Amino acid sequence: MKRLLIGLVRLYQKLISPLFPPTCRYNPTCSNYMIEAINKHGLKGVLMGLARIGRCHPFVDGGEDPVPDTFSLKRNSKQQS
Repeated sequence: MKRLLIGLVRLYQKLISPLFPPTCRYNPTCSNYMIEAINKHGLKGVLMGLARIGRCHPFVDGGEDPVPDTFSLKRNSKQQS
């Protein structure tokens, strides 16, 4: 199941994403975040990816938002030293 979900995201990255200008506000990009979240958290990673996509809009600051080690639907911004 994980391979199928990751395959769908990769298909999006190859076929759909290039049709639009780059507008990602986060690092890693939402599609890469989804793949990482699925690899780390299985099916819960899909929810994490969808929550991340929901947070991505023109009024957000963006920046670093790595996939957390524990399941969470909130932003995981690293503290700056």
